[in-house]
Amino acid sequence: DRDETLSERAGAARAIVELPAADALRAMAAAARNARRAARNDADSATRRAAETARAAQSRAARLAALERDRAGWRRRLEAAAERRRTLGERRAALSARLEELRALPGRLRARAAALDADLAAARATRAEAAKALANGEARAAETARALERAGEALARSREETVRAEGVRERAGAMAAVAAARIAESFAGGPGEAARIAGPAAEDRDIEELEARAARLRRERERMGAVNLRAEIEAAELEAEIAGMTRERDDVAAAVARLRGALDALDREGRARLEAAFEAVNQHFRALFERLFGGGRAELTLTGGGDPLQAGLDIVASPPGKRARALSLLSGGEKALAALALIFAVFRARPAPICVLDEADAPLDDANVGRFCDLLDDIAAETRTRFLVVTHHRLTMARMNRLYGVTMTERGVSQLVSADLSEAEAAARAPGPEEAA
Repeated sequence: DRDETLSERAGAARAIVELPAADALRAMAAAARNARRAARNDADSATRRAAETARAAQSRAARLAALERDRAGWRRRLEAAAERRRTLGERRAALSARLEELRALPGRLRARAAALDADLAAARATRAEAAKALANGEARAAETARALERAGEALARSREETVRAEGVRERAGAMAAVAAARIAESFAGGPGEAARIAGPAAEDRDIEELEARAARLRRERERMGAVNLRAEIEAAELEAEIAGMTRERDDVAAAVARLRGALDALDREGRARLEAAFEAVNQHFRALFERLFGGGRAELTLTGGGDPLQAGLDIVASPPGKRARALSLLSGGEKALAALALIFAVFRARPAPICVLDEADAPLDDANVGRFCDLLDDIAAETRTRFLVVTHHRLTMARMNRLYGVTMTERGVSQLVSADLSEAEAAARAPGPEEAA
């Protein structure tokens, strides 16, 4: 072991001797480190280049796939364009054919218009002829109606003549029979001799013509129909009905006369009452207008004629410092005051137990609201009218005797609330315990 150790020691000494100097070793280490660093940089560059190459390859692959998709899309677009081109070609051919038809259409339309004009002219001529024919037909119809009326009258006269001729014929036959019997009794020649003697007289009277006329009159009588045996009874009934209708007509005429008299009396009474009411309302309106406006002048006028029942009502107002003008030319507050004056004038002329005013003080300012409340108090005291005023104005609510309102203590739950201001005012004025003491 000692020998081996000594041998190893000798080898180490020789190795130490053979080692280069420290500076050289340091230079070699620095070179090695530089080489390693360069190799590492080269390896990193190579890695980056490999990664970039891989990414470029992937990008080229993706680009190639996108180009392939674009190529397929362009192929489809080309096919669609070809189909569209074919469709447009067919449509162009159809439109060309339609265009040719449309180019030929004006000529056909002009021909059709000419034909229609000709038909229209013919129709107008036909219409004129038809109108003439209609006029002629109406004239002929009127003439025919008149002729028919004349024929009816002639038929009635002929029927009367027939009846009279029939009676004359019957009487002539009876007289002839009586005369023949007397002749037969006077002459002994018998019936033949009587007929021979009566022959020339019968020929003189033209018996055949009379018989023909009698036959014709019988036929006309048969066409007339059966004789109405109740004609006299029906005539009596109709006369009774006519007499009753005449009495009813007289009664209606008398009732109409009475109604007209009553209407005239009502009109006179209505005019008198309207004129009296108008004068009273007009006087109150003038006074109330001056009070509400603090001056000025206003009056009511009737328009539309002298009849008060048919006339309209117009208000001519002249507020302080302004000339007289119609109500429509006043401002909103002035219109409201004038309207209130008119309403209260009517209440003074004809008081009512209750009056409802809805937002009557909305267009008024505070000073006019005070005048409005003062007037309410005076009229309520004069006419004993109860006023229900719907308002949101604080001054008006402060002047009322009782307030009613709706409050919502909980969501969706409404509650009616009332407050008697007169009682609250009396309680406020009453002395407290300390003051009483």
